[in-house]
Amino acid sequence: MPEHGADSRYAWLRLAATLGLMTIGSAAMYVVAVVLPAVQAEFGVARADASLPYTLLMVGFGLGGVLMGKLADRFGVMVPVLIGAAGLGSGFALAAASSSILGFAVVSGLLLGLLGSSATFAPLVADTSLWFVRRRGIAVAICASGNYLAGAIWPPIVQHLVETVGWRGAYSTLAIVSAVAMPLLALALKPRPPAAVPGMARGGTVAQPSTRPFGFSMNQAQGLLCIAGVACCVAMSMPQVHIVAYCSDLGYGAARGAQMLSLMLAAGIVSRLVSGMICDRIGGLRTLLLGSVLQGTALLLFLPFDSLGSLYVVSALFGLFQGGIVPSYAIIVREYFPPAEAGARVGTVLMCTLFGMALGGWMSGKVFDLTGSYDAAFVNGIAWNLLNLGIVLLLLWGVRRRMAVAA
Repeated sequence: MPEHGADSRYAWLRLAATLGLMTIGSAAMYVVAVVLPAVQAEFGVARADASLPYTLLMVGFGLGGVLMGKLADRFGVMVPVLIGAAGLGSGFALAAASSSILGFAVVSGLLLGLLGSSATFAPLVADTSLWFVRRRGIAVAICASGNYLAGAIWPPIVQHLVETVGWRGAYSTLAIVSAVAMPLLALALKPRPPAAVPGMARGGTVAQPSTRPFGFSMNQAQGLLCIAGVACCVAMSMPQVHIVAYCSDLGYGAARGAQMLSLMLAAGIVSRLVSGMICDRIGGLRTLLLGSVLQGTALLLFLPFDSLGSLYVVSALFGLFQGGIVPSYAIIVREYFPPAEAGARVGTVLMCTLFGMALGGWMSGKVFDLTGSYDAAFVNGIAWNLLNLGIVLLLLWGVRRRMAVAA
C-alpha cells in the first residue's frame, strides 16, 4: 500500500489532525448559543434579534463551504484551512469588540462563518471521503464528530469564561486559540488525496455511482437531497440553538442549559461513530432514514417533559438519535453520484444542512417571540422533520424502483 494511499497509516494520522481542526473550527457555531442570553441582555434586543448572529454565521458557514471546497479541489485542503484560521482569529477578536448586535452579527457571518468555520467542515469531510474506501463510513463519521466534540467541549468552557471574564473575554480567548493551534494542525494536510477509487456496495443495497441517482435525474436527485438537508436541520437546530435560553426561561439558569447542550453534543459523538459503522453495513440512505425517525421521536419527547431531570435525559437522547444524520449525506453522495463530482456535491448538500440550521435557529426564536413559548417551536421542528422523512422514503422508493426495472 502506498505511503499516502487510501486507507493507509497516513490516512488515519491525517484523520486525527482533521478531527482536531474541526473541533477548534466548529467552536463558533456553538459558543454563540451559549452567549445568546448575555448578548441579548447587553444590547437590549428581542430573542429573534439576538439569534441573528447565529443565523448569519450559519449562512456564511454554508456558503463558505462551497467556496472553500473549490479552493481545496484546486490547491489542496491545507490552503482553505489556513484561511479559516485567519478568519476565526480575526472574527472572534472583532466580535469581542462589537458595539451593536448588528456589528456582532455581521462579523459572525463574514469572518466566523464565511471565512472561518466553513473551512473546517465541508472541505474536511469531502477530503476525508477521498482518503478511505473500505472504512469510508466510519472515517467520515470520525471526521464529522469533531463538529460535535466542539459542542461537547466548548459550551461549558465558554459559560465559565462568560461568568468570570464576560462574553467578550470568552471571544478574545477563542481568537488566540484559533490563530495559534489551527495553522500548526494544518501542516499535516499538505499531501493531496490519492486518485479516486470506485466505491463499494454496502450490505446488498446496490449503491453504485450513476448518472441516474435513485432513478432520478442528477439535478432532481441533488435538489431532493438539498431540501432534505434543510428540513432535517431546521428540526435539529431547535434544541441545539435554544436549549440554553429555554432552560433560562424555565428558571433553571443558563449554566444548566450549557450543560445540557454539552451533554447533547457529547452523545452526538457516540451517535456519529455508531452511525458510521452502521453506514458501512447498510449504506448512507438507510442510515439517514434511521436517523430521521429517531430525531423526530426525540423532538416529540421535549413536549411533555420539561422538568430539570427529564430535560437532561431527553437532551442526551436527542444527541444519540440525530448525530449520524449529517455525515450520512456525504456517504450518500459518494455512493450514488459520479466520484468526479463528489467534492462539489458534498459541499452543496452540507451547505443546505447549514442553511437549515440557520433558518431553524432564527425561526425558533421568531416563533417564541410570537407565542411566548417554545412548545410551538418544537412542533414546527417536528413538521420539518416529517418533510425530511418523506423525502428519504421517496429516495428509497426510487432505488427500489430502479432495482425492479433492472431485474
